[in-house]
Parts: sequence; C-alpha cells; structure tokens
Amino acid sequence: MTEYTLDTAVGVIACELPGAAELFRQHEIGFCCGGDVPLAQAAADAGIEAADLLDRLQALELAARREAPDATGELIAHILERYHQTHRTDLEWLIPLAQKVEHVHGAHRSAPLGLADALAELKDHLLPHMAREELALFPMMRHEPDPDIRHLIAGMRDDHACESRSLAVIEHLTHGFTLPDGACRSWTALYVGVQKFCDDLVTHMHLENSVLFPRFAGIDAFEGSALSPAARSAG
Repeated sequence: MTEYTLDTAVGVIACELPGAAELFRQHEIGFCCGGDVPLAQAAADAGIEAADLLDRLQALELAARREAPDATGELIAHILERYHQTHRTDLEWLIPLAQKVEHVHGAHRSAPLGLADALAELKDHLLPHMAREELALFPMMRHEPDPDIRHLIAGMRDDHACESRSLAVIEHLTHGFTLPDGACRSWTALYVGVQKFCDDLVTHMHLENSVLFPRFAGIDAFEGSALSPAARSAG
C-alpha cells in the first residue's frame, strides 16, 4: 500500500489515489495550483481534522486495491478492457467537444480555454504509453519476464508522473469541474465526461503503480526469467 502521511502534498495524493480528488473538492481543498501544500496544512486551512482526513484517504486506498483481480493475468485483462480501450474512446469525443465549448463560450470568464489542447497533449502521450504496455510490457509479464522489465516499468512510472501533471492542468482549467450558472448541455456533458475520464485514469495508474508493477520488483539481471509467486499466476 502507498504510504501517505500528513506531510504528503495534496497534489500528489489527488493524482495518484482514486477518489481523493473528489474528497478534496468536497472540503474545498485546492490541489492543482498550490498542490505542493502538505496534507496537514491543507486540512488545517479547510478547518477539518488532519487525522480524520488521512483515515479517509487510507480507506480509499484499501477500496481501490479490493477492486483489482488477484491473478496477474486477470488484472492485466481488466486494465486492458476497463481502461485502455475506454480512454481511447473517451478522448475521441471529449477533444472535439472541448473545442466546441471553447469556441462557443470563449468570451465567458469561466470558459475552459486551453482544455482541448491539454486533452490533445495528454492523448499524444497516453496512446503511445498504452501501446508500449500492450506490445511489450504486458506480454512479458504474462509469459517470461526478463531483466529489461525493470527498465520498462521505470519508464511507465515516469510516464504516469507526466500524466499526473496533465491531470492537474485539466483540474485547473476546469476550475475543479465547476460549471457556471446556466451552463449549456454541451458544457455540462464536457465536464461530466472529462471528470470521469480523469477519475478513470487515476484508478488505472494506481492499479499499475501500486498493485501490478510491484509484483515484478524482484526480477533483476541475475535472476533472468525467474518469476515471483505472484507473477507465476499470470497464466
């Protein structure tokens, strides 16, 4: 389990832990601009008990792990079906919808100017990342991992860090997915869709970083293709 403490920055937690962003929004804790604030300070600023907030975050962590299949092969299949294809489908309609909303409502003070570009940039980064998992990393995990798997996983973690920064930008551009009074249906659909996409991506990255990748941490240049007991369940 990821060890979050009262010293962990809220921006890090929001982009790594499924459900944390919504919990922070409920308590009006900002985590995009100024996301480097420690959890303890953020809780104090919001007038809530820091220990209670940390307990709720730890409960979210446990809940997220329970949603994942136990066997490695089943977990990979779940990630592919539930997240990879869903991300591709969502981005195909979210980007043009964001372009439409920016064009029609660009003069509005709450318009999410730059959102379409932010989503397009994330797409350009995310699609090759998922392809590398599908073509190289996941087949290796399912069959005969070799020493290169540790380098592949390190690269995937770096990609996730970049994607997390993109999520923080999207949160900022949408003002925490806050719709202005009288927002049209297109604007409403955009924010509902983008928030769902962001929540999915956080859960996807969490399952890989905290559940799947650690199963292969013991493979090194001297072990060759020897699998850990967890990895052997891939078949």
